Amino acid sequence: MELLQFRHSAFCEKVHLVLCAKGLSYSVRDITPGVGQVEVFQLSGQRQVPVLRDGEELIPDSTAIALHLEARHPEPSLLPQDPAQRAQVLLLEDWADTALASGARLALLQAAAEDAVLRSALLPDATPGVLRNLIGAVPGDLLGGMGQLLQNDRQSLVMALEQLVALLEQQPYLVGERPTLADLAVAAQLYLLRFPIVAGPQLAARGVAGIADQPRFESLFEWRDALYRTLGRRPDASAGVASPDAAAVPAA
Repeated sequence: MELLQFRHSAFCEKVHLVLCAKGLSYSVRDITPGVGQVEVFQLSGQRQVPVLRDGEELIPDSTAIALHLEARHPEPSLLPQDPAQRAQVLLLEDWADTALASGARLALLQAAAEDAVLRSALLPDATPGVLRNLIGAVPGDLLGGMGQLLQNDRQSLVMALEQLVALLEQQPYLVGERPTLADLAVAAQLYLLRFPIVAGPQLAARGVAGIADQPRFESLFEWRDALYRTLGRRPDASAGVASPDAAAVPAA
């Protein structure tokens, strides 16, 4: 199997976590936004990633990929057999992919506008040094000026994170006693708020000021990192088996 991805996409990270949870061997091809998406369109008929190549089959969309892998590789299961718990998992996954994803993406956008180091680190590895330095040197107020515009979104995000903290103080996982697709979807969005080790040395432990460094959210990021260790998500190997083929296409 091969995963076509943007390097710092939460939805691509979600697929990594599903593949790791299933213990599957796979390679990775990093797609450059813009130029690389032409190739994705030629392969799959749409420009977005993630796209999973499973033999002759191409599956776009993180949820579709998760359900495909659940059907092909049912153990360990990421969807409970109990109908009520299964419904809870799918509802939480949808919430993570929509409301939580929107809040996390906007928060990271604002953080990057205000932090030149973070802005530069998020650029594709193939970005020339001169351009990387130029982008990093652009004053934050020219890129941002959106603090007030995002205030309501920021408050909604903080409230959601507080509810996650309260829930996970009472139980090890969001639904049941073992990791489910809901946990993986939420953990993938937390990737954008405080980058884990798998994001690379330039980004690891960096993130959105006021959230990544907020003591009341520390237990949430510790839960995320513990989940990564449980699943075997490592920076140097996909699913702990096959090393990513990042040289095929410049990283994004």
